[in-house]
Amino acid sequence: MADTIHWADVIAEDVLKKNCKHLVATGITPSGHIHIGNMREVVTADAVYKALIDKGADADFIYIADNYDPLRKVYPFLPESYAEHVGKPISEVPCPCGDCANYAEHFLKPFLEALRRLGINPKIYRADEMYRAGRYTEAIKTALVKRDSIAKILEEVSGKTVASDWNPFNPRCNECGKITTTKVTGFNLEAETVDYVCACGHTGTVPMAGGGKLTWRVDWPARWKVLGVTVEPFGKDHASKGGSYDTGKRIVREIYGHEPPYPVVYEWIMLGKQGAMSSSTGVVISISDMLGVVPPEVLRYLIIRTKPEKHIQFDPGQPLLTLVDEYERLRIQFKENDPSLGIFERRIYELSRATGICQSEIPFKQMVTIYQVARGDFDRILKIIKRSGISTEDEKCIRELADNVSEWLELYAPPFAKFNVKENVPVQVATLSELQKAFLSAFATVIETRGEISGEEYHMLVYSAKDEGSELNRQITEKLNTPVPQVDQKDLFKAIYTSILGQSSGPKAGWFLSSFEKEFLVKRFREASTYIPEKRG
Repeated sequence: MADTIHWADVIAEDVLKKNCKHLVATGITPSGHIHIGNMREVVTADAVYKALIDKGADADFIYIADNYDPLRKVYPFLPESYAEHVGKPISEVPCPCGDCANYAEHFLKPFLEALRRLGINPKIYRADEMYRAGRYTEAIKTALVKRDSIAKILEEVSGKTVASDWNPFNPRCNECGKITTTKVTGFNLEAETVDYVCACGHTGTVPMAGGGKLTWRVDWPARWKVLGVTVEPFGKDHASKGGSYDTGKRIVREIYGHEPPYPVVYEWIMLGKQGAMSSSTGVVISISDMLGVVPPEVLRYLIIRTKPEKHIQFDPGQPLLTLVDEYERLRIQFKENDPSLGIFERRIYELSRATGICQSEIPFKQMVTIYQVARGDFDRILKIIKRSGISTEDEKCIRELADNVSEWLELYAPPFAKFNVKENVPVQVATLSELQKAFLSAFATVIETRGEISGEEYHMLVYSAKDEGSELNRQITEKLNTPVPQVDQKDLFKAIYTSILGQSSGPKAGWFLSSFEKEFLVKRFREASTYIPEKRG
């Protein structure tokens, strides 16, 4: 029975044992490109939230941008001039491109747009706004008063010694603006202020509301209490023994009198052979970049089909085609209510879909063929799709898929997936045998007399060449003036690709042939069947 229940539903059932209003939270520090490894967190949270809602729970879903965290270093993608900003909250560091309000928004903006495209719509919180609005003030007071108790928990759980001058609150220096170089020297609970000294030589007083932030290991449990978080996915680094979830559990219970959220620990997404994605190491493909290549529902499927505790191997090259094929097969089975589709697979599909996501009827691989036959011309793409009997009413979704394919072909497609339709008969047809040329001539004659031919019909027609009595077999016999010898089907497909592409292989023949106007095929096959190479003087 366990195999028939999706992991998101298992988590939802566990969470609902606690009868209360539920809040699913997720959050990332926008300190660099937010990559598809991070996407696992938000898609996991979204799947659990949807499972809770499906079970009738009273639940909300939020995303917290940790934009009050400091800039840790000058990352490889930044100019050296950013050295002066290291230690400042990233919401107060200049935008790298100059078009956004600050450094954090530069990375947050495309990420939030990517969430919208993925059909994920949490309520967005920004940490700097929450601190300035005083949401954390009571938690800061409690942490300052109970500093010694927190230090004891950190030492007991992490096994590390806490410095004598350590404090759970990092004031923001009024002079240099940094929060990593200050030390608390005192505080006033009534006035809600904190005194500090900074390494830059400045001393001063800041308000608890917006004048600094709690250190990460205290900020996280304080947030659970402040917002009432009951479920939160996080990476395995936070879940390690003595890690931030272990210290957070005790701090939230013993210091803030609140229960920790239900933990959903997830593994990393591994990028091809390069290993786990990480902004700091540069092994990264941003979510925005990936959405330029992969349809959003396929990215959701990539994460939803795998239990959070198992790592995901992701390769945007050839393996992407296999992933897309799997998803499209599942979509067709679901749509046709295929009785062989199990409860588990149905649930994977339901959670992979999302409101507002384009669901194109055209398979990704077919669009790879169509796009290249049309040479990227969108009007020609629409004409080919219409000819194949698929509705072109939703141009927005067709364009999205065409754009995905265009990017994929340029950035990740293996050489075998690319082709170029030759404007004239390729010289390579000179290598074709008499049988191959007779086949092309006969094929042209047969398709000329027919109406619209579907991809499947083209495919079956080629296979009919070996059947005695078939129209194509008769035509080949007539051209050769002798019964058709033993036919190797591969040679016939090779003749087709050679005459159009100048190469011996190509995309799936049915889709490929149905992408062309019939008149073009008839003309090209006839020219190829009678081709005589020019003699060089």
